[in-house]
Amino acid sequence: MQRFSRWKVISILAMTLLAFLIIIPSFLSESTRQSIQRHLPSWLPAKAVVLGLDLQGGAHMVLQVDSRDVTRKEVLSLRDDVRRMLREEKVRLAGGIGASGQTVQVRIPDAANREKALKRLRTMAQGGGLTALGTNAPNNFDISEGENGLLRLTITEAALNDRIRRAIGQTIEVLRKRVDGVGTTEPNIQRQGADRVLVQVPGLKDTQRLKDLIGKPAVLEFRMVADPGANPSEVEQLNEYAKDGKTVTQTYNVEKQVLVEGKDLTDAQPGFDSRTNEPVVNFRFNIRGGQRFGQATTVNVGKLFAIILDGRVISAPRILSPITGGSGQISGNFTVQEANDLSVLLRAGALPAKLTIVEERTVGPGLGQDSIDAGKRAFYIASALVLVYMLLTYGMFGVFANIALIIHIAMVFAGLVLLSATLTLPGIAGIVLTIGMAVDSNVLIYERIREEHRLGRSIISALDAGFQRAFATIIDSQSTTMVVAIILYFMGSGPVRGFAVTLGLGIITTIVTAVTMTRMMIALWYAWKRPTTLPI
Repeated sequence: MQRFSRWKVISILAMTLLAFLIIIPSFLSESTRQSIQRHLPSWLPAKAVVLGLDLQGGAHMVLQVDSRDVTRKEVLSLRDDVRRMLREEKVRLAGGIGASGQTVQVRIPDAANREKALKRLRTMAQGGGLTALGTNAPNNFDISEGENGLLRLTITEAALNDRIRRAIGQTIEVLRKRVDGVGTTEPNIQRQGADRVLVQVPGLKDTQRLKDLIGKPAVLEFRMVADPGANPSEVEQLNEYAKDGKTVTQTYNVEKQVLVEGKDLTDAQPGFDSRTNEPVVNFRFNIRGGQRFGQATTVNVGKLFAIILDGRVISAPRILSPITGGSGQISGNFTVQEANDLSVLLRAGALPAKLTIVEERTVGPGLGQDSIDAGKRAFYIASALVLVYMLLTYGMFGVFANIALIIHIAMVFAGLVLLSATLTLPGIAGIVLTIGMAVDSNVLIYERIREEHRLGRSIISALDAGFQRAFATIIDSQSTTMVVAIILYFMGSGPVRGFAVTLGLGIITTIVTAVTMTRMMIALWYAWKRPTTLPI
């Protein structure tokens, strides 16, 4: 008991010092943190504990993925796949290819051609070539035959449900990239129910900007502005991109053919035009997009090139020379914030389906401050009562327990910083609970020491036996609680997970502080004092 190696003492003190260094930025203002961060080692975290929505306010939204939009896109994609396949097989049709509801219709009068098409279609239905619905679904669509060579391709409910599920997963990833691009801290974006997504952004005051970011499909297209004599069936009339509710003053006749799509972008960053000093968005294509962009600008020198976002023309610059470097620039009388938001949208990519806001709440700073004050009061009162109780009950050993308790609290907050976890009001409740658990471990140890001393053991023998025999009990109780914390984390969501995180961290630090640190302090005290009576 009295032997505690020097390296153990140094490692425990270093760990304690590091924990306090990590949590110091949490007590400083944002400006102060930024100023001292430049003077700290790069390996030392300089972040503050992230407060959740219930503590600092922010935006809360529930979005619903439009299943009808998913269905429409799948049907149109199936139609395009069928058209491409029939063109490859050189199959002649009677009329065009129709698309309605969940069904694509095509009429093939010739029996030989129809049989050849059916063979390919059956392969596609089993995932052998249908790009829209993936390759894992066993039956992407059902095939039925009608009169006069009519074929009906109906997308199955199982395939649609699978696509909706994947669309929600893609939506979550796109939304996370968009929200992270704004620079907010620790947004909570997760699936809710069958077709909904929960978005919580703590500390965000401009909720309208958030709505604009997460609500736009962000479908980017590059098309040519049509010549005056172009075929009307191949031309589409689009309005200019109106910002801030401004009236549309110009329309463009653009070709329906899409030369380059936004999915071919690899990067988009805000910047300034070197000639006019106006805010712009600089973009870069992947190899496929760069080749298409270079080819399009090479054969269309002198013509207008339309840059289209969500069906509206952002700008239509004239191609002065071929652009073959795989990069370009989007200008449109942007403000600095508009250029930044557009670059965020383009980097994150397009949403796979339309989103509808079904719930929207803004948690004001007043409610958040009330929660913080209530949590602080509970934390301070619980800590004070525990400290006083341990001091009055166990004297000098109570002082050791209180020091270990303070270090325990510091380590829990340091763990939150290192894990970039969000502290919520239930999380504060978890910390208060672990304070009691940490002290309970000390009580078990001290009472065991008392019992061993009453049985006639010497002080050093009683101390050693007390720690050894109480340790198994502490491990058993903490292990069962850790199992509960793990279950809460993986099975729960939102506030429940916040409680589970602080509870789990508290259990780990309790074992370190209540057992190891308390034992070290008692060992050092015994080696220094060599007491003849037990101070408890």
